[in-house]
Amino acid sequence: MQSIAKYKEQIAAYLGSIMLDGQPKELYDPVAYILSLGGKQIRPVLTLMAADIFNEDPKKAIYAATAIELFHNFSLMHDDIMDDAPLRRGHQTVHEKWDINTAILSGDAMLILAYQYFENYEPIIFRDLAKLFSKTAIQVCEGQQYDICFEQRSDVKIEEYVKMIEYKTAVLVAAALKMGAIVAQTTEENANQIYNFGLNLGIAFQLLDDHLDAFGDEATFGKRIGGDILENKKTFLYLNALEKANPLQKEELQAFYATVLCADEVHKIERVKQLFIETGSQLASLQLIEKYTEEALAIVAVLAIGEDKKELLRIFSKELMNRQM
Repeated sequence: MQSIAKYKEQIAAYLGSIMLDGQPKELYDPVAYILSLGGKQIRPVLTLMAADIFNEDPKKAIYAATAIELFHNFSLMHDDIMDDAPLRRGHQTVHEKWDINTAILSGDAMLILAYQYFENYEPIIFRDLAKLFSKTAIQVCEGQQYDICFEQRSDVKIEEYVKMIEYKTAVLVAAALKMGAIVAQTTEENANQIYNFGLNLGIAFQLLDDHLDAFGDEATFGKRIGGDILENKKTFLYLNALEKANPLQKEELQAFYATVLCADEVHKIERVKQLFIETGSQLASLQLIEKYTEEALAIVAVLAIGEDKKELLRIFSKELMNRQM
């Protein structure tokens, strides 16, 4: 088994070797640009790791890993347009550096390029990868639409929110692992178990991201604390606080989230955070993160793999949830 750092080196080296010098250059330059921004590359690392865990040379999974990373960046490029985001990984977003039409078209090209990487595999593996990839891609789109719909709704339920983050975030983590299992041609049971491990870990990861947005340290979190609060995002923290709040707390919380422009952003962030604490939502958030993390680790315990491989999955889970990836 290789180390997580070794998988990351392999991914970075392969992505760096991709020639994106086709014509017209205005289509391919934005693709090269967003890939050059790097990122944690968690998903392709998982694809290589899963192949290795199920006794296949990780190098054989590099094409599937590249496909998952291309798709992830395609979704980010389009998300940035929808959010009108000026920055991605500390640099200009594609639609800011070029324009919206270019970002849409280059993102579409990335999606098509992702599918082309499956052509490097024999027919049976190609079929299973493409089938999983298509299912995952449509789920990610569904998750994004749920997120957009929630902005206009005042009756979002916690179970709806969890389903949204499952589709928008977790299914891609799960698919990345299952793709490695498919390349390794392991049993269907193994492939499904590693998928479920990724699904639970992915939900825990997004819940933690939401939690840190309110209660993290800005220096280590890498983003402004309270961004979700200022954008009135209906995260678990908000929805759970609404359920537990007394009438006065509920009225105050809803009033904050009904305001688009805030004269005193610092006050809004600090008071909403205090309401999350007062209602017990902060603690409930941590408990739910632990629940999904433990469910993921319980799957690792019963996987039909060696203890050294189980330990690698545990190390990855710990590093991911400690934000060391």
